[in-house]
Amino acid sequence: MENDAELFGKAVRNHWGIENSVHWVLDVSFREDESRKRKGNSAFNFSILRHIAMNLLRKETSVKSGLRSKRMRAGWDDHYLAKVLAGA
Repeated sequence: MENDAELFGKAVRNHWGIENSVHWVLDVSFREDESRKRKGNSAFNFSILRHIAMNLLRKETSVKSGLRSKRMRAGWDDHYLAKVLAGA
């Protein structure tokens, strides 16, 4: 029975670890919860694109700022966008 409690505790911590490291970031940086895409596969497709963008922005380390700032900078600066997309 004690093992079950430990296993349950680990499962809960893992769930919230994912929630805090991925879903919360997507909601804050990309405003995913406010998305109005509902038709066909658009919600799923854009979710994949947001995950790709989040991973590329996390990988880019030349700018020391949050994902939202990096995302805005990539929208304003074509050279920075190229750097993010190249994964360098």
